Amino acid sequence: MRILIAEDDEALAKYLKQGLEAEQYQVDVAPDGDQARIAATESEYDVVVLDLNLPRIDGVDVLRHLRMKRPSVPVLVLTQRTRIEDRVQCLDTGADDYLPKPFSFNELSARIRALIRRSHLPSEAVLTVGDLQLDRVQRMVQRGGVRIELTTKEFSLLEYLMRHAGRDVTRSMIIEHVWNLTFDTTTNVVDVYINYLRRKIDDGHPTKLIQTVRGVGYALRSPAQAAVEAQI
Repeated sequence: MRILIAEDDEALAKYLKQGLEAEQYQVDVAPDGDQARIAATESEYDVVVLDLNLPRIDGVDVLRHLRMKRPSVPVLVLTQRTRIEDRVQCLDTGADDYLPKPFSFNELSARIRALIRRSHLPSEAVLTVGDLQLDRVQRMVQRGGVRIELTTKEFSLLEYLMRHAGRDVTRSMIIEHVWNLTFDTTTNVVDVYINYLRRKIDDGHPTKLIQTVRGVGYALRSPAQAAVEAQI
C-alpha cells in the first residue's frame, strides 16, 4: 500500500512517515500543495493524508484537483482547522475523512485502514497467486496456509510483483516503484531483495513462483506458468 502525506511541518511529516513505514506502508511526502497535486496526479496512491495549511497551493484546492483527476483515491484531511465550516467544506469537496490536530497516531492508523477497506474490493485487498496470498489491508502474507514474516521493503516488493503477476518487470520498474528512486545500473539492491524474498517465499516449496527473466528482470508466475518456465 502506498500513502502520500501532504504536510509542510517537516518534523510532523517525518513522524508520520516513520510511523506508517513501521506498519509496512510505502510513504511519500509532499511539503507543499504544488508538489502534493503533482504527486497525487502522476502516481498511484491508496490513501492521501492532506493538511490544509500548505504553502503555494491551499489544501482545499489540492482536494478539488484530486477529485477531478483521481476521484476514487481516499483522502484523509489532517489539519489544525477545527471549525465546523472547515469540516463541512472539505467533506462537501470530496474528503473521505477529517481528523483535527492534535491527534492520536493509533487513531490515524485505524482511520487509514478503514479507508483502505472501504476503497478496495475483496479481490483487490487480497492478492492471490497459486497458494501464495498477500492481504494488503492486514499486511499479512502466507503460502500454503503458513504465515510469512516480511520486512517493509520485502512486503512492498512482493506486493508489486503480485500486482503484476504473470508479467515481466524490469529492475528499473521495481526500484522506481518500491524505492521511489531513479534506477542506477551499478546497484544490486533489487537482486539482493529478490533473493531475500525467494528464501522466504519459495524455499521448501517444489514450485518456485519468483522467476528470473534473462535480459529483463523478474516475474512472479502462477504454478502453471512456473511449470512451463521450468521446462523451457
